[in-house]
Amino acid sequence: MRIFSVSGAHVEAGLSLPEQLPEQGYLWIACSRSAFQAELAAIQSALERLTGQPLVDLHVSDLLNAQLPSRFDFSSHYDLMVFRRLAQRSERAEATPANGLTLQGGKRPGPPVLQRIDTSPVGFAVFDRVLLSVHPADCMVREAYAARLLANNAAHDTPDGRSAGARGVPLSPADMMLRIVSHMVDSYLDLRRELSRQLDHWQAELLHPRTRFNRWDALLQSRLALHQIEALCDDQRTAVQSWTESLDSWHVNDTPVDQREHELLKIRSRDVLEHIERVVQHVRRLEHNTETAVQMHFNVQSNKTNDIMRTLTALTAIFLPLNLIAGIFGMNFEFIPWLHQASAFWWTLGSMVSIALLMGLVFWRKRYLARTGE
Repeated sequence: MRIFSVSGAHVEAGLSLPEQLPEQGYLWIACSRSAFQAELAAIQSALERLTGQPLVDLHVSDLLNAQLPSRFDFSSHYDLMVFRRLAQRSERAEATPANGLTLQGGKRPGPPVLQRIDTSPVGFAVFDRVLLSVHPADCMVREAYAARLLANNAAHDTPDGRSAGARGVPLSPADMMLRIVSHMVDSYLDLRRELSRQLDHWQAELLHPRTRFNRWDALLQSRLALHQIEALCDDQRTAVQSWTESLDSWHVNDTPVDQREHELLKIRSRDVLEHIERVVQHVRRLEHNTETAVQMHFNVQSNKTNDIMRTLTALTAIFLPLNLIAGIFGMNFEFIPWLHQASAFWWTLGSMVSIALLMGLVFWRKRYLARTGE
């Protein structure tokens, strides 16, 4: 568990729950899911002491649920946001069950195939002056944002003593929650490049004219990964939209500072929603491109089959009259013209060759005997 006291542009980090709120600013209580479960009584007592209201039991269950999809809920004292993040994995995508990436057959014939998208939920309880976040164990999102927060401890001060800007100290618990959520969405934006590289590889394999494509299992896993990301982003979009709509019901003082902070929250919420929309649009475009490549692959295979059948049909048509002539002279009649003449064989053989050459020339001119793919 880590405690951050934010007062203006000054941030202090600690490890124990405080007895009271800072004179100005707010608190960020960041803990892992296991620590939240172990220290639940102390955290509930601290929240009641600091905010006057502990967490509702159902919301506690939501924060402890490691399978909960992205969702938004609220009470009269706080808002609850659950947002699924990508699980941490190595850049080279080692083939381990924990990171959700598997290399086909233990070899590396192509790019690694993303068999499943490993995600885990991060829960936020947003009070007026307290932010409680519940992360998975060893959450890199929390550590990365905590390091950024401490690095910008006293930077970008505004005339009213607060830090502004995308990299400054957040103005409120809601602002901090949105910035952490935006940091998690950026991971999905980065994942687009990996998925694009994988799908580009499979599309090139599908459309290669001299390659027999047989990696349908790998292509299927990549498409399932796209479907999973789209489902995750749909839940995230619904949660952020619900949060954005709830901002309109907030009671905001008429002071310029409060009005500005509320407007910044709306702007940042729309920015997060726009990032999620970009991920969804990119995933759908990849799905469409992949489906188009698969259809083109089958069309190419169908055209190859048609070319082969056309060539075989033409060859059959060439030999059909030759078989007819051979069948006529093979009849068991006693009297057949030319049957007893010495030159009959050579005339018949020459006629058969002439017919074959003539029909072959006609079929070649009509491109019935053209090379496949021309």
